[in-house]
Amino acid sequence: MAMVAFAGLVAGLVLLVNGPWLRVRETAWAGERYTPDRQIEQILESLAGAPLLTVDSGALATRIEELPAVATATVEALLPDRVRVVIVEKTAAMVWTTSAVSLICAADGTAIGQLALGAPLPDELATLPHVEDRRSASRNIIVGDRIEPSRFVSAVHLAAVDPATMGSTATRLGILLDDDSGFQLVASSPAWRAVFGLYGPDLIADPALLDQRIAEQLAAIRTLFGAETEEGVGWVDARNPGRVYWRP
Repeated sequence: MAMVAFAGLVAGLVLLVNGPWLRVRETAWAGERYTPDRQIEQILESLAGAPLLTVDSGALATRIEELPAVATATVEALLPDRVRVVIVEKTAAMVWTTSAVSLICAADGTAIGQLALGAPLPDELATLPHVEDRRSASRNIIVGDRIEPSRFVSAVHLAAVDPATMGSTATRLGILLDDDSGFQLVASSPAWRAVFGLYGPDLIADPALLDQRIAEQLAAIRTLFGAETEEGVGWVDARNPGRVYWRP
């Protein structure tokens, strides 16, 4: 009798799994901002009509977490016919603008989203450090790529510079990167540009050494602004803090 009951239970479960009742008819997701809906749709579209009880939630979550902007994903199969995905995206840390697009980057330098050139930045992005990358190769950077660590680390440290530490009255500094001069800090009021150049792997590998080198460059500019009015300086080359060049 017990065997008959067990066999009936197994047959019932098989019928539930393979029958027409518990089939995926609806998928939904939430939490995405930088991740295009189409990318999520492409991962979930194979579920249409599949038995709900056989959905591999862990494998689906892993695939979604491979998308550039996604930090974590939770996939739930909900009776009778629904699969729900909750996404937590990576936090935006910097806006990196090339000649092709404005890229939204996470703290590790990965481009997780993009905006068209000239599009206004949302309030939460407008306050982030912003690099204008004019290098010829930068136009090829796309979402999913990672900014070269040496460049991204340099930008993070330069973004932390307080204009007051170099004796400037500017309230905010822009960051410019090009093939000729490397990194530059740019002030708009009063208007001037200071060349900081590129930093070698030894400095990038040691944050303390990198901060020390930047501090030396800032001190050299502060000495210049102490001898010349800031309004009278248009361009400064501080790549070698021991020998600073400037133009009105």
